[in-house]
Formats: sequence, C-alpha cells, structure tokens
Amino acid sequence: MPAMPTLKDYFPPMEPYLDVLHVDDDILVVNKQSGLLSVPGKDPSLWDCIEYRARQTWPSAGMCHRLDKDTSGVLVLALNKRAHGRIGSQFEHRKTTKSYIARVSGIIEEDSGLIDLPLATDWLNKPRQKVDHDHGRSAQTEWHVVEREAKATRVRLVPLTGRTHQLRVHMKAIGHVILGDAFYAEGEDFAAADRLQLHAAELGFTHPTTEVFTTFVAPTPF
Repeated sequence: MPAMPTLKDYFPPMEPYLDVLHVDDDILVVNKQSGLLSVPGKDPSLWDCIEYRARQTWPSAGMCHRLDKDTSGVLVLALNKRAHGRIGSQFEHRKTTKSYIARVSGIIEEDSGLIDLPLATDWLNKPRQKVDHDHGRSAQTEWHVVEREAKATRVRLVPLTGRTHQLRVHMKAIGHVILGDAFYAEGEDFAAADRLQLHAAELGFTHPTTEVFTTFVAPTPF
C-alpha cells in the first residue's frame, strides 16, 4: 500500500491556469485538472484552488459542488446568490446528472451493472472510506463498459448517490480498483498510471435563469 498522500507538498498544475468551458451572467463552468483542489484546504498553504483562480476574474464566484483533488473534470460555480441557491438545490435533491470515465484494473466481463453497497468513513484510515453494511449510508453506482484493454477496462460510471470516494470504493469492492488511486490501489494497479484515472466527463443541470437543462462535457484526458 502506498504511503498515505499528504497535501503538505502541494504543487497544483498551472497550465492551463483555468480551463473555462462556459461562462454567462449566472454560472462559470470549468474543467478542473487532476492535482488541483476545488476549494481551499484547512492548512493556510493550500490556498490555490479552482475557487481562488475563478475569483481573480469573477470575484463573486462560489463553488456549487466539489471534486476530489486527484479527480479531473466538469465543475460549476455560481456567480451570484440566486444562481447558487438554485443550482445548490438541484445537487441537494439529486436533480443533476453526472457521468464519469474511469480506467480500472482487470477485465470486466459483463457490459453493465449496478453497485449497491453502503459506505462509511474508515476511522482508522481517514480520509479513506469503506463498505459498511452495519453503519454505512446507502450508496449506488451504475457502471457501463466502454472499452476492454489488455489488462484494464474503461468504464462509464454514473453515481446515483453522492458519498465521499463513492466511485473509488465501489469499484474496488467489486474487484476492479481505479488505476493510479493513491488511497485504494496497490502495487501494479497504483503504478499503472501517473494520476488517478477518474474524470468527471459530463454534468447536467437546469440553468438558473433560462431554465433549460444543459449538459456540459469535458474531454477525458487519459
């Protein structure tokens, strides 16, 4: 098992500084790089993040949701309180749509499936999470095979719930850990990629002003 990752040696990617997919009077949609925080960390040295970078141009920008530091992909920020409330409500009531692309270890024989395993914090190994049938919170993930490689499988993951590390723990639980995962992969599976092979490829929500449901897409970088 690799050493527990630490943010003390935090060197966020600088190029591109901020990858903007869409901006209007209400929302800013960006493609977050792997290795960059969504919001500032607790340690004062961890100030550099998507929210900080966005506020240099849009001072009122506020994060509507988050991605793990090592996960890349689509993030939406609100540019005013009204938009923040309307989009935040959609996340809270699961009215958004999310789709991730991942490369996982081994060959998945079936074409699709549903993982329904409750998750809880692994208190002895925080911030890791674990499957916990006694005390865990309900968690469901749909998966669909996109491509089978020689020793890995590319899958599309659709989280039906939003638990911490849900996709990472669920894929490990069915025997196909996400490649390059510093928290859950070991040995060859950890060394197989230079970053976590998990990308938030699509995010859909209803625009707070136009009320048109729109899906934003960020190309998968691996």
